[in-house]
Amino acid sequence: MIIEAPPQILISHSSLNSFRKPFQNPNPNFRKHFFLSLNGSSLLTPLTQFSRQANTFALPTSDPGLLFREKILYIENLKINARKALQQNPNLRSTPLSSLKSVEDCLCSMGIERSALGRILDMHPQLLTCDPHYDIYPIFDFLLNEVEIPFPDIRRSVIRCPRLLVCSVNGQLRPTLCFLRNLGFVSINFQKALLLVSSVEGTLLPKIKYLQSLGLSYEEVVNMVLRSPGLLTFSIRNNFMPKVEYFVKEMRGDIFQLKRFPQYFSFSLEGRIKPRHRLLVEHGFSLPLSEMLKVSDGEFNSWLIEMQLRSVNGRWSRKILKISN
Repeated sequence: MIIEAPPQILISHSSLNSFRKPFQNPNPNFRKHFFLSLNGSSLLTPLTQFSRQANTFALPTSDPGLLFREKILYIENLKINARKALQQNPNLRSTPLSSLKSVEDCLCSMGIERSALGRILDMHPQLLTCDPHYDIYPIFDFLLNEVEIPFPDIRRSVIRCPRLLVCSVNGQLRPTLCFLRNLGFVSINFQKALLLVSSVEGTLLPKIKYLQSLGLSYEEVVNMVLRSPGLLTFSIRNNFMPKVEYFVKEMRGDIFQLKRFPQYFSFSLEGRIKPRHRLLVEHGFSLPLSEMLKVSDGEFNSWLIEMQLRSVNGRWSRKILKISN
């Protein structure tokens, strides 16, 4: 026996698929005329798509316990920690499953795979109860049309920095974009998009001022940042300060070497900088900063062995020359 569900409750899957495309500056009346609201949630199904035939595939239930269990199973199936999600987002308890699925449809419409979806929503469970049309699609619209990231790279931008989805366009993303463009960033690709989540006053400017405090001019610092944008993502306390201290005190380097090779800050102090510098000192060799750090461990060790052999051969040659004289 087939029990037909009331058309105002269930959604046609074919209708959902028809809306999987970017949200491009919708007409203000778009939502009013084409979307049905249920309990304050937006269901991505055109009213004209509802039919009695399409709604014969499920049996609705009003049992709160069963509905909650179904929602938890859905969350766990996405590889989301349900306990953590409920703790960080209590609204999740009262949000209907249809709203959660509308968030999934929204993110999948931008090419984000279900495997990555769970990681993103686990990091930011507040997304589970958001309204995609007011909270997520405007961010995609901003990335596509203002930042001008190509559509295929939107997915890569979000996977690389999920925090983009929980930032305000007007309060965070747009002011930072203006700041970066004023610095000289002509384009922001998916690799640089994570800079958009940084506060101008609280994060970006303090890093620029710290580098200036080393004796570099503003123009020199800007040039360093444009050559190595990762500088704006590093911690002053945990990255800049210990690396500058080691460079000046132990390596006895000139700060202006850092101007020529700002990538120095991207290498691990304990894993690469200190071990290689100490090996060079131990064997009495020296290398320009870039050559010391950029090569692989294998290349560095091969160079070190070669220099040791040359040094030994050179000493023997000098001894032989003295004996022959």
